[in-house]
Amino acid sequence: MIAIATLWISVLLIGGGFALDRVLTDSLARNFDSGLEYVLRAMIRSSEIGPDGEVRLIEPLGDQRFLEPYSGLYWQISGGEQEPYRSRSLWERSLRVDKGHVDDQLHSYDSRQFPDEELRVLERNVLLPGSKVSWHFQIAQSREALDVQIRAVRGTLIPGLVLLGVGLIVLAALQTFYGLWPLRHIRRAIAAMRGGQQGRVTAPFPLEVQPMVDELNALLAHNEKQAEEARLHAGNLAHALKTPLTVLVNSATSSNSELAETVRREAATMQRQVDHHLARARAVGRRGAAQARAVVWDSVGSVSRAVAALYPDVRLDATGDKTLVARVERQDLDELVGNLLENAAKYGGGSIFVTIQRDGNMAEILVEDDGPGISPADRVRVIDRGVRLDSGKPGTGLGLAIVRDVAEIYGGSLALEESEDLGGVLVRLRLPAG
Repeated sequence: MIAIATLWISVLLIGGGFALDRVLTDSLARNFDSGLEYVLRAMIRSSEIGPDGEVRLIEPLGDQRFLEPYSGLYWQISGGEQEPYRSRSLWERSLRVDKGHVDDQLHSYDSRQFPDEELRVLERNVLLPGSKVSWHFQIAQSREALDVQIRAVRGTLIPGLVLLGVGLIVLAALQTFYGLWPLRHIRRAIAAMRGGQQGRVTAPFPLEVQPMVDELNALLAHNEKQAEEARLHAGNLAHALKTPLTVLVNSATSSNSELAETVRREAATMQRQVDHHLARARAVGRRGAAQARAVVWDSVGSVSRAVAALYPDVRLDATGDKTLVARVERQDLDELVGNLLENAAKYGGGSIFVTIQRDGNMAEILVEDDGPGISPADRVRVIDRGVRLDSGKPGTGLGLAIVRDVAEIYGGSLALEESEDLGGVLVRLRLPAG
């Protein structure tokens, strides 16, 4: 940032300084030329043609320098066959005349015709009354006075621009240094958190930096919550497996003749617990992916085809918003919808109707069946882990519990209601909409 500011300030000041220098030097040159032009006009007004046809001045020019040899101020009139009529200040020298060049208008230029003196020359051709000759009037003055003025202007302009540039660069550097200073505080705070000295970035920061600090603290809180959930899941899984393992060990060390049946039963219990906690762990791990998106209609369609293959006698219909997107991983959405449709096919009467709709910032999936339904008293209890109201059908009793837990991890919910159209259960799954 400092390097870019330095480069930009330098470019602007150099370009601006060059333009300002041209304006000032041109102004000084015009003022210098206007003084010479005044003298040239005075020469023309004082000139006349004598009896012999030669030009002469009827009034001497008032500047004393025209009488002093090599004074730096000169005039000359030339034309025809006459020798150049010139000021005493030229002494034995003459101003150069380009005979092939005619200046009907005022012409000014710099000349180095005198080795020791650079001149500023103004000239013009004039046809005087009573003469057919075009007389060439010239006025010249040493550039020394003009160059002194230009050097004085540049002596003030260049140091001033340099000082201004240095001041702007120093200001930009200080602004950058102190503007980024809060980031150094954040770096030290993160190092302190890594060293265990503090848990959050708590120091007050400017308004421009505070939103980033808030997001950083929110990320830390999110990671801590995920770590705590992981520890909780590990503890729950260990606790859930502890009892079946104890039963297996006791059965294996005793002379129980029902060891095989005990192993199958307890192994099935452990498998249910492992499936449940793995589903939660996958959902927790994917929740942090902000780019997680899934089209609900596509998920319902693919799961419906799988359920139809397993339960060919069940009729399944779907309607609703085909473009609705849920902020859920597609694999998790398939598992959620699969559990709901499989339960409806298993415990319903043969008809399933799925509705996909948007409610505010939530995507809703309504699954209705024509089964016997669930009483209001059992609707909360049946979602609990391992609870089954119909023990005559195969299952683990973890399907709805998994759906509820995974939905809540993503910020959604699961509710059981009564279907007004089919008379069975209406399962309302809500997930954040994309």
